[in-house]
Amino acid sequence: MIKQGTCYFTSESVSKGHPDKVCDQISDAILDEILRKDKTARVACETYITRGLVMVGGEITTHTWVDVEQIARNVIKDIGYDDAKYGFNYHTCAVVNVIGKQSPDISQGVDVGGAGDQGLMVGYAVDETPQYMPLSLVLSHEILKKLEAVRKSKKLDYLGPDAKSQVTVEYKDGKPVRIDTVVVSTQHTEKILDKSGRQITEKSKKEIADAAIWPVVKKWADKNTKIYINPTGKFVIGGPQSDTGLTGRKIIVDTYGGRCPHGGGAFSGKDPTKVDRSAAYMARYIAKNIVAAKLAHECTVQIAYAIGREEPVGFYVDTDGSGVLPDEKLAQIARRIFPLTPRGIIEHFKLRRPIYLQTAAFGHFGREEFPWEKTDKVSALQKAVK
Repeated sequence: MIKQGTCYFTSESVSKGHPDKVCDQISDAILDEILRKDKTARVACETYITRGLVMVGGEITTHTWVDVEQIARNVIKDIGYDDAKYGFNYHTCAVVNVIGKQSPDISQGVDVGGAGDQGLMVGYAVDETPQYMPLSLVLSHEILKKLEAVRKSKKLDYLGPDAKSQVTVEYKDGKPVRIDTVVVSTQHTEKILDKSGRQITEKSKKEIADAAIWPVVKKWADKNTKIYINPTGKFVIGGPQSDTGLTGRKIIVDTYGGRCPHGGGAFSGKDPTKVDRSAAYMARYIAKNIVAAKLAHECTVQIAYAIGREEPVGFYVDTDGSGVLPDEKLAQIARRIFPLTPRGIIEHFKLRRPIYLQTAAFGHFGREEFPWEKTDKVSALQKAVK
């Protein structure tokens, strides 16, 4: 929890064109296509990307077939890597498929409804935004959504697909009061370089700020808010040409922007029998409903599993002193109300369907289109507390 006094908290986000996020989207697109044809498939799909190359691996057990190469190319095209000027092209890159099958030693535990692996999953919610998410992360995501929109509409036709944002929020006595700093680094063509060739023009900086930053942060900004756009000077070489990418490397962007612990497991490319993903969604659902029910201002939930076992081996609720009841009592109530077995979670959220590609950019939480974001257990929680 943000403590008393004045402090500064920062979160970042990355665009769909960031190399790691490209990999997340390819892995989840493959998962979606498999689930579209085989709801009982076991999928753990990993993607690696670098200059001119995409490699897809992992363990998949299914009775169907999908065109992995074409799925990867379609994702890369949709992101915007469709021209050599961005250093990577969906049409000319090589795609290598090295997928294998899931180990039968794991399958025998999952087949009877047990967890697909051991591990601990964390969910979080805070009442400082309508999304019950940290303000710094919400704003970081929104800046990049705006940046993508003006790029794809050609309003700023010099932008490339790769970008990062970072927002620092000033807190006083636990409450957000203003935006202190915004950092945006966005790929671009040479069109907006100044005469030195080392910096983008001030005109282009203003265009980027006016189109993608100020509309998002204006409510929280003041005359002392600092805006840094491409602080190294330029960002022509980006995407897989400049950096390798790998599925599951942006777990803090995917979750809560560093505001709470992380269980360690990544999400993308994993079917819902993997509790790394499904139980993390349940943990968020529990935390959000507790905060939405006004039983706490902030809530962290941890759930832990043993591989092949149905019931969790650990369940923990922490409101950092903001709960209307002791955390132990809230945990007891939550265990009665929410399904915590892997099978129960899958059935409650209807997770054996192709909904995962849309989770793979701009965060898995704080977006109302996902079933784990519903606050439909508020009444049950309030009734149990009374």
